[in-house]
Amino acid sequence: MPSSTAENAIMTIGEVADYLKVTERTIYRLAGAKQIPAFKVGGSWRFSKADIDGWIREQSTISQSATGISQD
Repeated sequence: MPSSTAENAIMTIGEVADYLKVTERTIYRLAGAKQIPAFKVGGSWRFSKADIDGWIREQSTISQSATGISQD
């Protein structure tokens, strides 16, 4: 079954910043340091919503492992 359009969405810096509730500067910094999944199109950063959602899950797992919280 095909994925929904929302799952395949491509987001801009501003959209990702709004989605993650951080500043655009933070997203530029993370993208430039390759700490968040991103790619450039014509010199502008773009982000796959599915990749960002996966990255959020990964960050949550890392945070819980570092604090010793189990995911039961």
